[in-house]
Amino acid sequence: MTLEETICQIHPADRATEERAWQRWDCIAKPLRGLGLLEEAIARIAGMTRTVEVDLSRRAVVVFCADNGVVEEGVTQTGQEVTAVVTENLSKGDTSVCKMARVAHAEVFPVDIGVAREVSGERIIRRKIAYGTKNMTKGPAMTKEEAVRALEVGIELAQNLKQQGYRILATGEMGIGNTTTSSAVASVLLGLPPEKVAGRGAGLSSAGLVRKREAIRRAIARNSPDPTDALDVLQKVGGLDTGRDGRNILGAAAVQMPVLIDGFISASAALLAARICPAAREYMVASHVSGEPAAHWILQELELKPFLTADMTLGEGTGAVAALPLLDMACAVYGSMRTFEQISIEPYRPLH
Repeated sequence: MTLEETICQIHPADRATEERAWQRWDCIAKPLRGLGLLEEAIARIAGMTRTVEVDLSRRAVVVFCADNGVVEEGVTQTGQEVTAVVTENLSKGDTSVCKMARVAHAEVFPVDIGVAREVSGERIIRRKIAYGTKNMTKGPAMTKEEAVRALEVGIELAQNLKQQGYRILATGEMGIGNTTTSSAVASVLLGLPPEKVAGRGAGLSSAGLVRKREAIRRAIARNSPDPTDALDVLQKVGGLDTGRDGRNILGAAAVQMPVLIDGFISASAALLAARICPAAREYMVASHVSGEPAAHWILQELELKPFLTADMTLGEGTGAVAALPLLDMACAVYGSMRTFEQISIEPYRPLH
């Protein structure tokens, strides 16, 4: 589907189904709303999927891999060659998210959307749009056509995974320099200055952080992205992984599939998706709040409450995967716990 067709397919979550899920929660023999955000997540997922029988047994972690031309400005601790190495290691199952995904019974799908060189690996999904973006301090990060393609490829993946029987999609990314591009996106869309949103990423020195914030400031001044046009922002100061991630979220929403948002990069993509289609926000579940400064502001803007606050900044989808066992535990209570009636105890009554 095209971007326009996808947007037309996205409808708000079903409130009646969500309410029935809440009624089920309130019958379970435990204190009312005692599992807090976990109960809310399961009820919301019921509304997203249009069934009170919540099943998250098959889960996919899609990791978009792409390079960013802004690394030329000295905004990272390592060079962009690391992106290719980690992409290939994702294919081998030898990265942090792969190890965590095994524990969480999730399958990792690495996608080459814009790595700066060719990469090898049987499990890599090859959807390369460009060999990285251009240096956004010198002009637009990508063409409008590349930005649209970055969005449209993600839809195809979400639809394919839904057809294969996956029940929930976890977002992830890999790309040296992508906290710089995502900070630029956040700065424009939230109307906040670079020093408010840009952090140290994968471990910048104080001098490097100054260069990073200055690069963002110059990129925004040079390109004048329109804060009311998310696609314009993506094209001028975004990244291919952010665009693909955003479209993956839109694609999942179009097929009524819940999306577990990872950290700062994925949250930036989620903000882009919500600005393109506000109804897409209803299919997002926040896993954690990243240690990057803008993460809190983005989740607040999206009105999403994360399960975890662990100062994670690793990326790859690790925060989203870390939240999956919590959802499993919530599903176990929701799906198999006995009710007040079954154990002959007077139900709890709401205090308000």
